[in-house]
Amino acid sequence: MRIMISCGEASGDMYAGALAAELRARVPDAEIFGFGGPRLQAAGGRLIGEYGPFSVTGLTEAVKVVPRSFAMLRKLVDTARELRPHVFVAIDFPDFNFKLMAALRRLGIPIVYYVSPQLWAWRPGRMDTMKEYVDRVMVIFPFEEALYRRAGVSVQFVGHPLVDLIRPGQNRADFLRDRGLNLDAPTVALLPGSRKNEVERTVPTLTDAIALIRARVPDVQFLVACAPGIPDPMFAPLVHAQPDGRLVLVRDRTDDLLVASDVVITASGTATIQCALHEKPMVVVYRVSPLTYRLGKPFVHVDTFAMPNLVAGRRIVPELIQGDFTPERTAEETIALLTDKNKRAEMCAALFKVREQLGSPGATARAADTVLEVATSSLPK
Repeated sequence: MRIMISCGEASGDMYAGALAAELRARVPDAEIFGFGGPRLQAAGGRLIGEYGPFSVTGLTEAVKVVPRSFAMLRKLVDTARELRPHVFVAIDFPDFNFKLMAALRRLGIPIVYYVSPQLWAWRPGRMDTMKEYVDRVMVIFPFEEALYRRAGVSVQFVGHPLVDLIRPGQNRADFLRDRGLNLDAPTVALLPGSRKNEVERTVPTLTDAIALIRARVPDVQFLVACAPGIPDPMFAPLVHAQPDGRLVLVRDRTDDLLVASDVVITASGTATIQCALHEKPMVVVYRVSPLTYRLGKPFVHVDTFAMPNLVAGRRIVPELIQGDFTPERTAEETIALLTDKNKRAEMCAALFKVREQLGSPGATARAADTVLEVATSSLPK
């Protein structure tokens, strides 16, 4: 059996790697190939292309990678034409994957969309495209299922894969001690994003916010989650803002970092769900280019962006988006969570309810079963 997968960022690659592992457990000789990153490759997928150069956020930012994107699309379509996969699995990354799945549908290849794009929030007209091209949509948030079903799309809620994938390996005391930090000091985790242009836009404001937080909470210490592919020099302003060693860069240990933290400042995105699963009080921040924001805002159909708020159906965590993302506001919200036990407890209780809504363990296994079901339907009888 031949299975083609396409994902375009670190979180998608994480889901792709887990899915590939589940598929191989069921069909050991399956040939898995496509567009992804190190996690997909480590799970036995053969990379036709790597997502790194294509992972950006924002409309104006995406324009810069258009020529490379079209070249990669042609390469993937040529590969599919040659190998004829029994199923194509698109994982999020809609601007790229929508073009790819349209081309593959013309080749008669069955299509499954896993971790569906947030069409209900952005460009809902694309629901018609999903209905036309996709054999099965697998959604990971409970409220999405009814939205897709109302649009006539074949949909299945499988649950959130992070429920299985979060695996802390070290307790708070050991993690902090190993990094020379104080076990009893208030600890803030910084998750500034998984793409270079996200980090470029969040780090300067976070750097200024650190000074304001320190002024009010002198013994505070910081842990910074460095996403794969983001070089250490991009975090240098944060390190210089805390020159006494009470800010530590951490790679590939985000779950341990969250366990060790009291409060999190995180870029909007998958990381907010990771924080919610750890029931960690958080401040959600985000900024794109001014032009992207102006062009995109009229097309946004929700009044909240953070996924925990969308799942909860109300604003349970603060969101500082675009102009609201200032050092002063970031520090104010963070200090409130560090110093107000009642506020922190209330948020933790709300995040516990969000966690309950994200489905039972086994999301990736359920997704693998569906992929094989659709793939098997394309095999000769």
